[in-house]
Amino acid sequence: MFSRYTACVTGCCRLCERQTPSGGLNGRPEKLQDVCYSWWCLSCLSILGRLHWIDQTALTRFILHCQDEDDGGISDRPEDMADVYHTFFGIAALSLMGYPGLQGVDPTWALPVSVVKRLKEAQEQQREVKTNLISADSC
Repeated sequence: MFSRYTACVTGCCRLCERQTPSGGLNGRPEKLQDVCYSWWCLSCLSILGRLHWIDQTALTRFILHCQDEDDGGISDRPEDMADVYHTFFGIAALSLMGYPGLQGVDPTWALPVSVVKRLKEAQEQQREVKTNLISADSC
């Protein structure tokens, strides 16, 4: 019987196996690396506390190599055309790895940590208002 710990370690190992010799990550065996998998794999590893299991230096180099230095943006792999999707997930992955100059990104929501914090605070304030309204109605 698999324990939760064993399942977590097995899942993390499988995610780490997605790293190719180029430093990038692919979605499944025998497929090319793709910048978006940098996010999908790293966010899972981050949530599970295993971000350090990936060669972050190699992955950072891969993502930066996918930049379009003339027009901006990040592509799925080097020499391809940059697009918004891969730019977003490439920057988010760099952020998860602590790349200098980038805000922290929440691995669950793919939003800046500061935004998630503000949303949680607003949600808590709404909960308090609702509780106070219910208490006032019961008087």
